[in-house]
Amino acid sequence: MQDEQLDIEGANQDLSFFARYLTVWVALCIGAGILIGQFLPFVPDTLGEMSYAEVNLPIAVLIWVMIFPMMLQIDFKSIVGVRKEPKGLTITLVTNWLIKPFTMFAFAWFFFHVVFDPFITEELQMQYLAGAVLLGAAPCTAMVFVWSYLTDGDAPYTLVQVAINDLIMLFAFAPIVMVLLGLGDIIVPWETVMLSLLLYVVVPLLAGYATRTMLINAKGQEWFSEEFLPLFGPVTMIGLLATLVLIFSFQGEVILQNPMHIALIATPLIIQTFFIFCLAYGWAKLWDVRHCIAAPAALIGSSNFFELAVAAAIIMFGIDSGAALATTVGILVEVPVMLALVAIANRTRRFFRE
Repeated sequence: MQDEQLDIEGANQDLSFFARYLTVWVALCIGAGILIGQFLPFVPDTLGEMSYAEVNLPIAVLIWVMIFPMMLQIDFKSIVGVRKEPKGLTITLVTNWLIKPFTMFAFAWFFFHVVFDPFITEELQMQYLAGAVLLGAAPCTAMVFVWSYLTDGDAPYTLVQVAINDLIMLFAFAPIVMVLLGLGDIIVPWETVMLSLLLYVVVPLLAGYATRTMLINAKGQEWFSEEFLPLFGPVTMIGLLATLVLIFSFQGEVILQNPMHIALIATPLIIQTFFIFCLAYGWAKLWDVRHCIAAPAALIGSSNFFELAVAAAIIMFGIDSGAALATTVGILVEVPVMLALVAIANRTRRFFRE
């Protein structure tokens, strides 16, 4: 387990600077993207035409840049360690796959179709609901290492939780998305959902695992953890920010005409995040789970794999869709909300056993 500890902490040290101020960078990207869309419209027009089989190639490359470094961190051999303390994993898996997607749908449907009905057209209501569904069906993969680190979580156990979530995602993401979109009367071809899963989960996961295995066998675990992984520390965030600039260059006109929509989209996302955290964290307390496992378990359920959600929204609905905007707002609100939850977890540590 010592090697897994090195793996995660090395990645955290590189991610922390970008992660702590991600909301600032996202806000700057919003401004840059809008300015490009308004004053250099040929840029999004040209990039928007670079597509093949419904996949925008520049976006696909940037999303791969985001996701591949995360997949390098996954060590499926660590899964055997879960036998020692199964309660934390149970909380994470039940929360992520049996509760979270459905409560996200419920909150989003209620706010977009009922509370905010006078302010949003029916078409946008459905698009925003679709974006929320994609966020709710994609549990966090990379940023959870940061949240675990900030709460003094058990790093090897967090790695186990992420690895098993990724395996389940291969089989559960597409069916859950299809069911929930169907409940919202949003029709998306099954092939489109599977294509997004294949491009942005299966392929990078296999590529990351193969690269990790080959390099560790050739150079050793210590070299991989201390020399190779740190090279990718800022890569994910740079890819994410570049993707956001491009997205907002397409979305600029919509945002300028409807700036209030950012707040409307953020409302159910924030409520959902606090709800899931309280549910999982309270469950862990009732089960007498150690704090170093309870906090990461609750934070994994609260946060989202927003890179996958953005990618899926773009491939299913288009880069200039309301669904893509909703997933992007998810990025905007996630970091400050998650840091607030980290603070709550740290301040309530005394109520849990160590």
